[in-house]
Amino acid sequence: MKPRWKGKGSEAKAIADPMSKIVSQLQSSLMQSEAHGLLSSCSVLVEVDAEVADLLNRACFGRPRITAEKEQQWFQLDMEEAFYLCFSLKCLKVVSKDGCTKSDEELWEYMKSKKEVFPISYKAYSHLRNKNWVVRSGLQYGVDFVAYHHHPALVHSEYAVLALSEGENDLNGRLRVWSDVHCTVRLCGSVAKTLLILNVNNDGQGAISPSCLEHYTVEERTITRWNPEQSRENQGVLENQTNRSESDLLLLTCVSVVEIRKMRS
Repeated sequence: MKPRWKGKGSEAKAIADPMSKIVSQLQSSLMQSEAHGLLSSCSVLVEVDAEVADLLNRACFGRPRITAEKEQQWFQLDMEEAFYLCFSLKCLKVVSKDGCTKSDEELWEYMKSKKEVFPISYKAYSHLRNKNWVVRSGLQYGVDFVAYHHHPALVHSEYAVLALSEGENDLNGRLRVWSDVHCTVRLCGSVAKTLLILNVNNDGQGAISPSCLEHYTVEERTITRWNPEQSRENQGVLENQTNRSESDLLLLTCVSVVEIRKMRS
């Protein structure tokens, strides 16, 4: 599936202003301003000036909170976003309500206490962000994230993402039964997105500290409905396949025609 750009000139704008450049500018600006975020349950609140607010918007980190203040603005970051800025980009300090700055290890433990699957979801999030994808919550589509080629104002999201861990200890619990696979693929197809599965393997390292993340590996798999016209040898094959039920076609998708791309993050 190719990116679906919104309007004439959107692709040119994205090429002229790549996401890697915007994130680099945000990182530099946050470091210079010595930005601090305040822990608030399952999110982090950051007070920023107009310049940083513009960069946060352009880089798609967090969501603005409406306040009466004009010079200063507040942004609400999800846990993965906040930890990425804090741990990966080293441009944000996070403080608790008592005013104490959290170390990476303390913040890691806090995030895990709020979200049991945080190590897996964060690895998936950072895996995509490091590839310069824009990653947003996929809650409205029944997935963990949605991934955009660039800013959502310029392009529609291309992937609906599920982050799963390998083995019997998968805490996500998704795609274990055929009906879930069937419904998820159909939903993604109805909103013109490709289902991207990120299988995160911790290589037996556990999740004691964020330093364990460097040993995690990520396997990418896309699952789409199989179109018999793409691989028919003759009309007889086409007629044969079109008589199959929708479930049969989806099963062929998952078993035979799944595109598998392995890569280490």
